[in-house]
Amino acid sequence: MPKVYECSFCGRPIPPGTGSVYVRRDGKILRFCSRRCRVSMIELKRDPRKLKWTKFYRGRRG
Repeated sequence: MPKVYECSFCGRPIPPGTGSVYVRRDGKILRFCSRRCRVSMIELKRDPRKLKWTKFYRGRRG
């Protein structure tokens, strides 16, 4: 049974066979559901707690 992972940025579930994986130099594996999440985290260095469309924002604000 394939495992369903969670996006490292927005927190959405990633269905098997989709998304992308980014491995940092320290060995940490980051999984992203879309290019939007990957660019926001890696290139733009955004904080997911400050963006309304992420699970982490909704969790904090109720």
